[in-house]
Amino acid sequence: MTIDEQIEFLKKGTVDVIREEDLKAKLERSAKAGKPLRVKLGLDPTAPDIHVGHTVVIRKLKAFQDLGHTVIFLIGDFTGMIGDPSGKNVTRPPLSREEVNANAETYKRQMFKLLDPERTELRFNGEWMDKFTSADFIKLCAKTTVKQILERDDFTKRLNEEKPISLHELLYPLVQGYDSVALDADIELGGTDQKFNLLMGRNLQREFDQEPQVVITTPLLEGLDGVNKMSKSLNNYIGIDEPPNEMFGKVMSISDELMWRYYDLVTDLTPSEISNLKSQIANGENQRDTKVTLAKLIIKDFHSEADATAAEEEFNRRFVKKEIPDEIEEVLVAAQTYRLADLVVASGLVATKGEARRLIEQGGVKLNGEKATSAAAEVDLANGNSLVLQVGKLKFAKLTGN
Repeated sequence: MTIDEQIEFLKKGTVDVIREEDLKAKLERSAKAGKPLRVKLGLDPTAPDIHVGHTVVIRKLKAFQDLGHTVIFLIGDFTGMIGDPSGKNVTRPPLSREEVNANAETYKRQMFKLLDPERTELRFNGEWMDKFTSADFIKLCAKTTVKQILERDDFTKRLNEEKPISLHELLYPLVQGYDSVALDADIELGGTDQKFNLLMGRNLQREFDQEPQVVITTPLLEGLDGVNKMSKSLNNYIGIDEPPNEMFGKVMSISDELMWRYYDLVTDLTPSEISNLKSQIANGENQRDTKVTLAKLIIKDFHSEADATAAEEEFNRRFVKKEIPDEIEEVLVAAQTYRLADLVVASGLVATKGEARRLIEQGGVKLNGEKATSAAAEVDLANGNSLVLQVGKLKFAKLTGN
């Protein structure tokens, strides 16, 4: 690709490129010298798994890797202990080193589902930050001002609402910014919620007589609800380690409007290819088929094409043909007569009797394929007898009296 074509390729699915003229100059210099750029992405391992929302920016890192540049996946084992205040209206409790290290192990394994491990520089910011002395921190703090730090939107909001800001939170942007100095980064990637931190890295590089990095931000992907950012805590996420059948069902549950957002941000299709899909729907093609294609593309990236095809077949069997899955986990329960709500709880498919009653009243529970209507209905489960319990669209259990 020409330099201009590379820039268009790299800008797909981005919000900010600061500054585009600097990006062009760096790419031109890299091509002329035959020296790849150093492109950095840092993630704090504050949760044990990576979800599809995280992969929006990881895909951008892969785009640079595909163009032959050196990509640096930085695991924030040190910054993870501080806690990133981005978007938080309360102080986030710092994690212990043990918690951070345990989460980092899953990140190391999962990120290589997208990146080439042979061409990825894996680093931890504890490499340099663990060696910082108190004098080093004072010198680093001297590189910026309190006014600059408090210009951050979430800090300003908390101050206006008279909510506390802990001192360690003020240090976070400085530490993340220093990572770019330590790695001599040419480009840093991050979500839009990281823009302040990324620009801090650019400022600190100037203070340390380095050429400022280019900052590229990507959008925050909405979760399955189509409203909030994808998050494990909101249970609106698709985990990249989830079974293919579960991933397929979750993708099929999103709205038709949100589907295009996912096509833009978590597939490798070009804008032209996505535009062609929209034209096909405008000409009468079924939206459901386009969503099936999206589900299979996502599953193929994190599992395999065969898994994607099998997940589609299983989904059709369960929800289009209304068949019960071939393989259902068997749960042994006491052989006795149950009220239905108690049996649902005994199956382990729901946690509480109240939740079981609510699902039954809403028509979300089936016994042997028949919709249940009364939480108080009696179900006789004799020794050795079995029945199939279905809760919602995705949960099944074969209950056997024992």
